[in-house]
Amino acid sequence: MRRRATSGFKSARAVARRMNPGDRVRVERGGVENEGVLMPSTTADHLVVKLPGGYNVGIDREDAATEVLERDVYDVESASAGEGESSTIEFDDDLPTVSLISTGGTIASTVDYRTGAVTAQFDAEDVLRAVPDLAGRANYRGRVVANILSENMTPAVWQDLAEAVAEEIEAGADGVVVMHGTDTMQYTASALAFMLDSPVPIVFTGSQRSADRPSSDNVMNAVCAVEAAKADRAEVLVCMHESSSDDACALHRATRVRKNHTSRRDAFGTVGAKPIGRVDYATETVTFRRDGPERGETELGLTPDLETSVELVKFTPGMNPAALDHLDEADGVVIEGTGLGHVATDWIDRIEALVEAGTTVAMTSQCLEGRVCDRVYDTGRDLLDAGVVEAGDTLPETATAKLMWVLANRTDPAAAMRESLAGELQPRSVPWT
Repeated sequence: MRRRATSGFKSARAVARRMNPGDRVRVERGGVENEGVLMPSTTADHLVVKLPGGYNVGIDREDAATEVLERDVYDVESASAGEGESSTIEFDDDLPTVSLISTGGTIASTVDYRTGAVTAQFDAEDVLRAVPDLAGRANYRGRVVANILSENMTPAVWQDLAEAVAEEIEAGADGVVVMHGTDTMQYTASALAFMLDSPVPIVFTGSQRSADRPSSDNVMNAVCAVEAAKADRAEVLVCMHESSSDDACALHRATRVRKNHTSRRDAFGTVGAKPIGRVDYATETVTFRRDGPERGETELGLTPDLETSVELVKFTPGMNPAALDHLDEADGVVIEGTGLGHVATDWIDRIEALVEAGTTVAMTSQCLEGRVCDRVYDTGRDLLDAGVVEAGDTLPETATAKLMWVLANRTDPAAAMRESLAGELQPRSVPWT
């Protein structure tokens, strides 16, 4: 006969109705004892407990003995905002208002104990509760546009996000922080830079490591992003760790940033220059090293139309030119060429046919630094004769988002691809300044 638990312990099912997310509990199962805070992701079959070190642990309810040690030690609410819904925190008239817009990603993720993987499930208010350091810095409006990991991001969500940002600014937000998965953040941030003219900062941030890990970068990134959203620079920025240490975040122009490492906390870098700004975490000081649009200088403008029939093609040695055949109905193609912007000679006739059929073909480079110039070698000159548009030092990912936008909003897309519309095309390629 199984003995009843003693010393204050009762079966998990017996006390389930009396336990609430936010309670500090002690759970014993199979001779292993865990103590921590009961999390909202607790299910009918599993208890999820946040341990003092920051990690979460999932415990099978069956045969578990549980004791509630303290009530409401962690401020959680059972209800969360859904996609498209907004929420607010109590306001202080002396503080600026920052809108937190969530799209999902690791910064808004937790562990799914069914699979053992990280999954996006927090809304914007959950992030506020998970990052107490945000308290007292601003008034916050929380809004969920999507709840997806960034590999599932689409141009349609870019449009929804741009419209949501514009609505928040119209409603009086002094700055906007967009929480986004890091893997495709550079695409979304650059797309919004083309779709929006903003009188206030729009700051993208995310995290490389989820909040349940002690090495998570979510707290510092979120805090620095809010500080940047309160600053006087009114453009679309990406705010992520400057180094592997918790000392500062770099501010990157949305159209010049790239994720350069799969997992490092300082994975993001500005290509072709130094970051345009910096947030010192200890002093909460925001500084900029280059000029840019100031707060209130620009009227709010939204042009969200996109032509999504655009493909990004990476050329590789020996690649069959037939790879271009399926692009004959595309409105735009961005090619990642070699060096100064080259492809194999047997590609040129196929590219010319695309251009003659009405497709805008823009050339970028696979190189991380420098710009395309198709006037140096014969292949480049032949590409220009075929109608290829040089995109200068525009990053391939940025050029893809830009081409979607100019095809929908400019009468001469080729000319627009040669212009710098949102800082994506630098006038010169020089050593970092």
